[in-house]
This record gives sequence, structure tokens and C-alpha cells, in this order.
Amino acid sequence: MAPKHGLFNKSYAPENISERIYIDAKEHLLGKLASYVAKAILQGNKVVVFNCDKINIAGSFYRNKIKYLSFLRKRCNVNPARGPFHHRAPRCIFRRTVRGMIPHKTTRGQQALRRMKAYEDIPARYTSQKTMVVPLAMRMLSLQRGRKYCDVGRLSHEVGWKYQHVVKDYEARRLEREAKRAQRLKIRHKLTREANKKVKKVVEPYNQVLRDSGYYVPALV
Repeated sequence: MAPKHGLFNKSYAPENISERIYIDAKEHLLGKLASYVAKAILQGNKVVVFNCDKINIAGSFYRNKIKYLSFLRKRCNVNPARGPFHHRAPRCIFRRTVRGMIPHKTTRGQQALRRMKAYEDIPARYTSQKTMVVPLAMRMLSLQRGRKYCDVGRLSHEVGWKYQHVVKDYEARRLEREAKRAQRLKIRHKLTREANKKVKKVVEPYNQVLRDSGYYVPALV
């Protein structure tokens, strides 16, 4: 879990600032999480954000959809290909939110954006990576009880994102693999404990000789 007031402590030494931060964005508010990520990447941290489709936005779904449809109508009359570009994917929506909080037209801001990665799910190479949360950006602690909110994934799906079912299928398969892996580890630990109990009486005299000679011998669990 992150420190109370952000992604890092102010007491960090300069050589420790450039550490990589992995954030599970599930049930975080979009704006608050983006502000903490923007601050972190500007200070030199590399940030990886997972589950961008499960980020929450304060306000009802209908209200947020109307606002986003209004945003989609903003374009260049002379040549719409010049921009602005309206991304539908949740990771792109989050990235654009972070981009609006940093000086992205300067070299410093562009380098900061390169230090951030965002994903709708948890890629296979990151499945065993421990993630953190930002307490002050979580919906349960930031949004008043009873207030309406919506998911970025649903909003993206309604405005043209076509890969919601793909992400759901991949997430279901990932959870199934994690469950099987946890079951295998449970069986392995059980067999290890049983084996230790069997050999404990046999090796205990030899371990005692080693202890008497000054060597450290860990106890079998």
C-alpha cells in the first residue's frame, strides 16, 4: 500500500526516487489517481498502471457519457485529421488525463510520459508482480457514501471501444491460471511439511552436532 499522502515518501533519498511503481487502479477515482501518477512520473519514477478499465469516475454514467460525447464532437473544421484525437480505450483515456496534468509540450513532460505505462488488464509478465494502491484516490475513501459513479470500461464500450469482451475473457483465464497455481503451491507446501516431519527425528542428532560446533542450523518447519 502506498504512503498516506501519495505514491512515495518525501523522505526518500534522491538515488531511490527512480524506482518502478506498480499500481492496481481498480476502484480508484480517475482524476485523483491521475494526479498522483503525474506527480510521480515528473519526479522520475517509472509507473505501471493495471486495470484501467476498472477505474471509477464520479457522477452517474449518463452524465459522464453526455460529457464524453460532447468531447467527441470537438474537432478541427479545416482538417479533422489534425486533431484533437479522441481515444476510446480506457488506458488511453487515463493517459490523456495524466497528460493534461503535466507540461507535455516540453521535453521534461514528454520524458515523464514515457515513464508511464497503462494496461486494461494485467499482462502475463506482470502476474507475479506485487501491486500497490493509493488510499486517498480510492473511491471507498474519497467519494461520499451514496454518490453515483461509473466505470471507465463501460464508458469506453459505449463510445466505441471494441475490446471489452476480449479483456474479460483474458482476465477470466488469468484468474483461472492463478487459482491453479495457488492450488499447486498449497499442495507443495503440504508435502514439504510432511517430509520435514518425517526426517526431523532422523537428522536432529546431526543438527545438534553442528550446533555444538558453532554452526547455525535452521529448524525444520
